[in-house]
Parts: sequence; structure tokens; C-alpha cells
Amino acid sequence: MDKIKVLIVDDSALVRQTLVSILESDPQIEIVGVAADPYIAVEKIKECVPDVITLDIEMPRMDGLTFLKKLMSQHPIPVVVISTLTEKGTDSALLALEYGAVEVLAKPKVNTKILLEQSKIELCDKVKAAALSNVKKRSFFARTGAEIAPKLTADAILSKSSSKSMVQTTETVIAVGASTGGTEALRVFLEGFPSDCPGIVIVQHMPEMFTKQFAQRLNENCRVTVKEAENGDKVLRGHVLISPGGKHMMLKRSGAIYHVEIIDGPLVNRHKPSVDVLFRSVARYAGKNVIGVILTGMGDDGAKGMLEMKEANAYTIAQDEKSCVVFGMPKEAIKLGCVDKVLPLTDISNHVMAMVKHK
Repeated sequence: MDKIKVLIVDDSALVRQTLVSILESDPQIEIVGVAADPYIAVEKIKECVPDVITLDIEMPRMDGLTFLKKLMSQHPIPVVVISTLTEKGTDSALLALEYGAVEVLAKPKVNTKILLEQSKIELCDKVKAAALSNVKKRSFFARTGAEIAPKLTADAILSKSSSKSMVQTTETVIAVGASTGGTEALRVFLEGFPSDCPGIVIVQHMPEMFTKQFAQRLNENCRVTVKEAENGDKVLRGHVLISPGGKHMMLKRSGAIYHVEIIDGPLVNRHKPSVDVLFRSVARYAGKNVIGVILTGMGDDGAKGMLEMKEANAYTIAQDEKSCVVFGMPKEAIKLGCVDKVLPLTDISNHVMAMVKHK
């Protein structure tokens, strides 16, 4: 297999040096150039078109967002944004996702070299995910060598229940998992729901501090009410709860009322939040009251959880390959034989509402 060719664009010499060291420690990745600003990056691209670009946002001569918009409208290349996490930076990073960046990774303001090295596995995984992504031309309108940690399953958070879930109530729960490409997919998905739809719980793989702003952006554009979930939040009709970055979210039930529990814990499938953790809890506490949806994403997080939901008589849907940025998570769920329906992204919300009427 050919190595993944990466171009690093960052105005900090220390960050460039650190990223070269980290990414080249992975035998599947090759650095084909470094650039201190977008103008230099353009010249590097002319010499060798990379498979992936890592991109800073705040740079001299041209900022990263402007460069990203130009790149995605003229010559799309998968981009991983590595951004400093400030209030302003968080907003900029979310804009980067809207403009077409495949992934966003937090860049610490202090102890940058040390903290980036500690994120070695995540960095390499995001670059590999980006290399597999299906990026398309966009038009814009006003609007390591390190030791790999064990890959934990949902057992690390919640043991699998051998008993069937409680009897069906009148309330349906929609449970959704997404990763690479999910920020845009969730916007399309949620904009298709009416204001009185069943309660929706979502895990999107996203760094800490990004999910609150992401939820706010969705809330501004959707008929449903969207918020970052807090411990104890009830799952209500017309409301969407998105798991906070850096925490796991589980569905729980008290009588006929569903609520969420937000907890810390180890990475599951190398993610926190993990889709498998949410889906297992949904299978246990909601069972046949559930419609499960797995959207675009790298890896297999959520596939086993969807199988558990199917075994608990939930109805399950996967996004199709053509509309996915990365056909990883849906593909793995389909391979397990636990998906009732495979649909294009634009058809999923309407199909969910049709199935709600039959429940």
C-alpha cells in the first residue's frame, strides 16, 4: 500500500517539527512538505499533490479559513485542522468543518510539543481517516512509534445486559452515532425533522469544548431544540441532546421517562464519547422503542452497539456509501447484519419519521 502523503501548514517552526516527528513515526504516513503559510503551501502542492493537509488557522499573509475555502472550491484535498482551543478558535474550528475540513484536532497553547506528542495516536488516526475521505468541490455563499493502547469495548463503561429491555412505552427514542464527516451530516439529518419529533440522542466524535458551540450552531438552523447534553437531561419530544466531547453519554430510564447520564471513563474504541457506549445503553433501557441511526465515520465504533440494539428489537438505519464522507462505521454495522435499511443521507430523517408512525 502506498504511504499517505501529508503536507503540514503551520506558522510555528516548533509545531511543524513536532508534527513531522509524530506523523513520520507511523509507517503508513509520509511527509512530502512543510509550509509556514498558505502561499508557500500552494507552491508545495504544485510540486507534489498531498493526500492530506494539516492546517493551522491563525497564520501570516493568509489565514487558514480563507485558504481552506479557496482549496475546497478549486482543488479539494482532505484537510485536518489543528487549532488552538480558545473561545474564538473554537468558533473558527467549527467554521473550518463547515468549509470542508474533514477533522479538527485541538492544539494546546502551552507545552505544545509535549501535549501534541501525547496525542500521537489520535493525530495519526485522524490523518488516516482524512486520507480515506471523499471530499468534494464546494461553492460558498454568504451565510507513532508509541505503543498502542488496548482498544476497549463498551464493557469498560457498561456491562452487556442479558435481559430484554422494558416493555414498550408510547415514546420513541432516536439514537444516532457519527464521526468523520458527521458535523455536516448531522446538520442535514436534523434539519429534516419537525419540531415535535421524538427525542434524539447523539454521539459525534468531537474534541472537548467543541460540542457546545456545535450544538448552538445546529440549534440556530433546525426546527428542533439542540443542546450539549448535561447529566440528568430528560429526553423530550422536539429536543436533541449531543454528548459533550471528552465524556461518555448513556441513556437511562426512570419509569416512563428517559434521561441521559454523562460520565467520565476510559476511551472506548479509542473514542470518548463512544457510540458503542450510547447504543448499548439504548439497547438496555429502550429496546424496541428505539430507532438507531449510524452515519458517516472512520472505524467501527457503533457497529457492535447497533447489533445489540437490533437484538433488542430496535429498528436500525445506516447511511449509504455514496453520501458518506467515510464509509467506515456504517459499513461495519452492515457487515454485522444488524441494519434494517441503508439510505442516502437526505432520505434518512423522512424515513425515520415514517417509521415513528408505525411504532
